[in-house]
Amino acid sequence: MSRKAKLFIISAPSGCGKTTLCKRLLKGKLGLAYSVSMTTRPRRTGERNGRDYYFVSKAGFQKQVKRNGFLEWTKTYGWYYGTPKKNVSNLLKKGKDILLSIDVKGAVNVKRLYPKSILIFIAPPSIKELKGRLKKRNSDNKKEISKRLKIVKRELSYVDRYDYCVVNDSISNAVSKLKDIVIAERCRKG
Repeated sequence: MSRKAKLFIISAPSGCGKTTLCKRLLKGKLGLAYSVSMTTRPRRTGERNGRDYYFVSKAGFQKQVKRNGFLEWTKTYGWYYGTPKKNVSNLLKKGKDILLSIDVKGAVNVKRLYPKSILIFIAPPSIKELKGRLKKRNSDNKKEISKRLKIVKRELSYVDRYDYCVVNDSISNAVSKLKDIVIAERCRKG
């Protein structure tokens, strides 16, 4: 009995550990394919083009928008982010379950296009903890951290649109819950 490929979408406010959790989930021998997003933001230390993101100029990004080359795209914190449509389509045709790491608006848009997508929201244990994580990350100044924290309330308002909510109180607990969700969804009928 064959089953259809599944699209798992993970979203989280900035600083909730979404990238770390996705990397650990992908290493978890679940056979998930990762859809690499495109962005205009500068690379952070340790990031590689084609692995973490496709880093492009604003003009290159706009060219993809005009070609209708994105499944979803948005401008966040002054930078553009998008999910290349071709990558997702090719992976689904090959029967691969896919992991997307995108913002809340993008997740809702993709859910409209792929109604059977599984939306997973990563929440912080508390706003205080989130603020500490953002400071510790050392990639943003105080003004940027303040801006990100203001956006958190808006992002948290989307949680009811998600199928699952995982509180990232510890990386190992959160990864374990994510693995359980993937396994359970693969067993779901229909």
